[in-house]
Amino acid sequence: MQDLTQGSIPRHVLRMAAPIAAGMLFQMMYVLVDLYFVARLGDAAIAGVGAAGNVQFVVMALTQILGVGTMALIALACGRKDREDANLVFNQSLLIATLCSVVVLAGGYAFGGLYLRLLGADAATIAAGTEYLYWFLPGMALQFLPTVMGAALRGTGIAKPAMVIQIITVVLNVVLAPVLIAGWLSGQPMGVAGAGLASSISIGVGVLLMVGYFLRLEKYVGFDARQWRLRLPVWKRILAIGLPAGGEFVLIFVYMGVIYWVIRDFGAQAQAGFGIGSRVMQAIFLPAMAISFATAPVAGQNVGARHPERVRATFRVAAVMSATVMIALTLLCQWQPELLVRVFTRDDAVAGIATEFLGVISWNFIASGLIFSCSGLFQALGNTLPALLSSASRLATFAIPAVWLSVQPGFELHQLWWLSVVTLALQAAISLFLLQREFRLRLPQGALAG
Repeated sequence: MQDLTQGSIPRHVLRMAAPIAAGMLFQMMYVLVDLYFVARLGDAAIAGVGAAGNVQFVVMALTQILGVGTMALIALACGRKDREDANLVFNQSLLIATLCSVVVLAGGYAFGGLYLRLLGADAATIAAGTEYLYWFLPGMALQFLPTVMGAALRGTGIAKPAMVIQIITVVLNVVLAPVLIAGWLSGQPMGVAGAGLASSISIGVGVLLMVGYFLRLEKYVGFDARQWRLRLPVWKRILAIGLPAGGEFVLIFVYMGVIYWVIRDFGAQAQAGFGIGSRVMQAIFLPAMAISFATAPVAGQNVGARHPERVRATFRVAAVMSATVMIALTLLCQWQPELLVRVFTRDDAVAGIATEFLGVISWNFIASGLIFSCSGLFQALGNTLPALLSSASRLATFAIPAVWLSVQPGFELHQLWWLSVVTLALQAAISLFLLQREFRLRLPQGALAG
C-alpha cells in the first residue's frame, strides 16, 4: 500500500497516472488494431462492429459500478488505516463481479441481435455486428474480475501491476487479430468473428495473470474465502458510490445509440465514419482519463485521512494537467485530423465524415478534461450522484434537439457534431458547480478556492 496522504500531490498524481495511461493506451491499441483489420472488410463491417462495440458501454457501466465503488471505499479505508474493511470490500466486490459476468452473458446472447436490428443501417451491417458481438461477449463477461482487482490496487495507491498485465493482453490481441481476422499464417480468415474472438482470448489470459498476481504478490488486500458470504451492508456501500458512476456509462451508451439512430438514414458510410472518428476520439481522451483515474485514489486517501486542503489541491493539479493535455490534442485535431483517420479507411466518403467529426468535436476536448477531473473528485468524496446528474443534463440537452434536427429539411451531420460541442460545454459548467457545492458540504474549510 502506498500512502498518498503525505508528500507532493503532483508527484503522486503523475506516478499513478503514468502507468494508468500506459495501460489505457495499450488497451486502446488493440481496439485500433481490430479496427484496422476490420476496416479491410468493408463499410458494413466497420459500421456493424462500431454499433456492436457500443454494447461495451453497458459492460463498462457495470464494471464502472464495481470499479469506482471498490476503489473509493478501499482508498478511504487506506486513508483511515483500516485494512480489515479494505479486504471486506474487495472480497464482496468479487461476488458482485461473478454475478455481473453471468448477467452479461445471458443478456448479451438473448438481446444483442435485437439491439443491432434497431441500429443497423442495412442487413449487412446487422449481420456483421451480430457476429462480432456474439464472439466478443465472453470477453465482455470476463472483464469484471480484473476490473475489481485493478480498482483495489488503485485504491491502495498501486497502478503498475495492472498496467503490465494489460500490456501483455494487448500484445497478445495484436498478435491474434491478423491471424484470426485476416487469416495470416492460418489461411482461415474469420472476419469480424475473429476480432471478437481475439479480444475474448486476450481478456481471458489477463484474468489468469491478475489472479496469479494477487495469489503470489499482493499483501494488503487479497482473496479470503471467509469473506465471500453475502454481506448486504457492504454491497449497499459499494453500490451507493458505484451505481451513479455506472449510470454515467449507461447514459453514454444511450447518447451513442441516439447518434447511430439519427444518422442511420445517411447509410453505412456515415455510421462507419462516425465509428472511426469516435474510436480515435476515445484514444485521444486517454491522457485526461488517466489523470482522472489517478486523481480519485489520491484525493480519496486524503478524504479518509481528513486532509481537506490536500483534496482541493488535488483537484487543482488534475484540472491544470488535464487542460494542458487537452489543449495540445485540440491543436492536433485542428491541424491534421485526416492523418488520424486515414490509416483506418481508404474510402474518401468515410474518411471525410470521420475527419469532419474530429475537426468539430475537438473543440470540446478541454471541457471533457474538466469533466473527467470533476468525476475523479466526486469518486474520492464518496458521492458520484453529481457526476450522474451532470451526464444526464448533457443527454437531455443533446438527445431531444438531435432527434428534432434529424427530421428538419437540409439536416447535415456537422449540425449534430456542433450540438455535441455546445452541450458538453454546458455539462462542464454544471460539473464544476456541483463539485464546488460538494466541497462546501463535505470538506470542513468550505469553498472551492484557487
